[in-house]
Amino acid sequence: MANGRIAIMGAMPEEIEPVINALDNVHTIVYGDNKYYEGTYHGKEVVVAYSKIGKVFATLTATTLIEKFGCDLLLFSGVAGAINSKLKIGDLIVANGLCQHDLDITAFGHPFGYVPEGNVCIPTDEGLRHIAKEIAQKKGLALQEGLIATGDQFVADPERKEWIAATFNADALEMEGASVAVVCNALNVPFFVLRAISDSADMDASFNFDEFLESSAKISADFILSMVDAIER
Repeated sequence: MANGRIAIMGAMPEEIEPVINALDNVHTIVYGDNKYYEGTYHGKEVVVAYSKIGKVFATLTATTLIEKFGCDLLLFSGVAGAINSKLKIGDLIVANGLCQHDLDITAFGHPFGYVPEGNVCIPTDEGLRHIAKEIAQKKGLALQEGLIATGDQFVADPERKEWIAATFNADALEMEGASVAVVCNALNVPFFVLRAISDSADMDASFNFDEFLESSAKISADFILSMVDAIER
């Protein structure tokens, strides 16, 4: 892979704080009403940012990391809610593709998640997924792979969860990944999305989320840093 900066993104401070704490030579730059943390990890240049929650902020942050800070590869670390019953709190899932479950122009005869000249599902970088599988094997971690659905909703409704699972064949839910996928796909930047399961996207989601956010975010961040080590620059 080309020699350049690696972008590391999360949606919330808790998702990137463990990453920033592991960096050397950290410099903070304020741009576009957000903070970007430039630093190095074992000699590799990285730029870290949390976008704030939701698709619009994630789009803004991903674009800024690529266009202003010159990142040529993007790794997303964070938490997600499970909709596949096989996923439990603390499990890791890597997205093989991402879709927008709240994108709906079906009134015009299009499928859910689709707009003209777009795609229902955008695949992540196969090479980065391969690296992740090797890391998981070395660490003795179970790493699931599946489709992650994104929307500007914190889903705490079992019926909505079941609809998303059935409509998109999705395994987990979050609020940023698919918008990052759209940006990276359009700008030809390899990207990777890793989520640690923090809740089960059911009626107890708000309670579980608060309890497990910090621990799940640390699991995901540790894995992302191992990815940085393994990526050839």
